[in-house]
Amino acid sequence: MTEIKPMTDLPVLLPVRPPSVPALRFRAWHGLALVAAVLLFAPAAGAQTGSEELSIVGVIIKWMPLLLTGFGFNLLISVLSMALGTIVGLGLGLLQLSEFHWLSRCAWVLTQFFRNAPWLVLLFFAMYLIPYQFRIGDVTVPFPDWVKAVIGFALPVMANVAEIVRGAVQSISSGQWEAADSLAFTRRQTMWMIILPQCVKRMLPPWMNLYSLVTMATVLASVVGINEMLTLTAQVHNAEGGRTDLLAPLYAFALLCFFIYCYPINLWTVRLERRFNVKS
Repeated sequence: MTEIKPMTDLPVLLPVRPPSVPALRFRAWHGLALVAAVLLFAPAAGAQTGSEELSIVGVIIKWMPLLLTGFGFNLLISVLSMALGTIVGLGLGLLQLSEFHWLSRCAWVLTQFFRNAPWLVLLFFAMYLIPYQFRIGDVTVPFPDWVKAVIGFALPVMANVAEIVRGAVQSISSGQWEAADSLAFTRRQTMWMIILPQCVKRMLPPWMNLYSLVTMATVLASVVGINEMLTLTAQVHNAEGGRTDLLAPLYAFALLCFFIYCYPINLWTVRLERRFNVKS
């Protein structure tokens, strides 16, 4: 039905329209402004105490190389966890699509177990159940805590990548399989030469989103004593005498580092979803 338009311009005779509510959208500069406000107002709060200690900005500049070193360690753990989890998860996802029913069921159970387990519990599992060294013949190979942390984070990555692979493969039209079968392609050739190349663009956005989540989750390593950024932030706070006015600015600096690194990944993920027309 076509809408009947009123034949008058008088406001009192026009139909009542509900008030429009402006959409609230957060942008990058909102987060930067919030952190900048914390850094700017914190020195004012410290000045009210009348102390002659180093200013908050001075403390952050003084310890910035150490804190950025810790942040780089967070990135190293996230990259290695993502690489290890992606390699194993790719195989696990393909096993879920195996023609052997028992093999696909075992892969499915393993995927669901690690996908639905808390990341912190898996981290504790890796830290305290994996030995700190291995002995191969007469050679003792040390196994440091940060390597065990990488394995702990790689377990949920593996499960999530397996689900990404399975979903991407099953989203390919069955006509692709039938066409490859008519051309005498084996199942392995069809998977590696036809199906998986088409799955890459479908897997890339969720894979990047997962990497962003892993990067932010690496601060959990501070609970088990890994010298990453959050652990070093606490040590810096203690080294400055536990000043209460330093608490918020120091952790705001850590927040700013993760935001500057992860937010462009989020924007790039959204851009790829639009480019590849990926529907969530």
